Amino acid sequence: MPYSTMPPELPESIANQLFDALSVLENHLDEAILATHLFGSAIDGGLKPYSDIDLLITVNAPLDESTRAALLTGLLSVSAFPGTHAEHRALEVTVLAHEDVVPWRHPARRQMQFGEWLRDDINAGVFEPAMADHDLAILLAKVRRHSVALYGPPAHEFFDEVPAIDLQRSLLETLSQWNTEADWEGDERNIVLALVRIWYTAMMGDIASKDAAAGWALQRLPLEHKHVVMAARDAYLGLEAVDLAAYPKERAALLDYIRFSVRAKLEA
Repeated sequence: MPYSTMPPELPESIANQLFDALSVLENHLDEAILATHLFGSAIDGGLKPYSDIDLLITVNAPLDESTRAALLTGLLSVSAFPGTHAEHRALEVTVLAHEDVVPWRHPARRQMQFGEWLRDDINAGVFEPAMADHDLAILLAKVRRHSVALYGPPAHEFFDEVPAIDLQRSLLETLSQWNTEADWEGDERNIVLALVRIWYTAMMGDIASKDAAAGWALQRLPLEHKHVVMAARDAYLGLEAVDLAAYPKERAALLDYIRFSVRAKLEA
């Protein structure tokens, strides 16, 4: 049983949910698990009211369709949409096959991803297949810098370093995915915070927490863009904030500004 104990540095507030989630993973993946890493706000920057619990699971072989479907369905019972459950936070779980990421190549392939934005599809029996994911360059760079190994070796020993050029390509590719208002729908706060994190990484060469990146951005943005970022940050921190769905033009203008800035920096 790989998860018989929890490292003492883990936040006590998520210990029970984390143990339940790991039990689901072990039940479906068992001895296929090579490593499990906890990353994100739980160990870097501190959990906020709407923070996810981020887990990266590496297995010894690609998942078959039945295992993927059963695991996605099982995780529904130990996760909840942010702010809707007294004991459960939202889980974000990524499963990688070791052979798909070591040695490193870009774009790497993911075997599975679970998140609350997929709940309706999972309940309807619609399961994402394994796929190439340009965002894995950002994710693995983040995990190598700040994570806790719940099982297996530390991430900086287990995964290859992500070359700077691949991290930069991933930032540009991620920026290209938001093109219409439908791409924002229901996730306005998280997309605004993702934008400022991308901007921070492109300019500073490092990876910051959502609220830290927002604070950095607010010191540098023109006045007309600050309102949107401030609202996203305050909502993430559990403070009263405006509904960002009501400001499509302002969000689009922020996206344009950050796209231009990042491209000017990385494509120069």
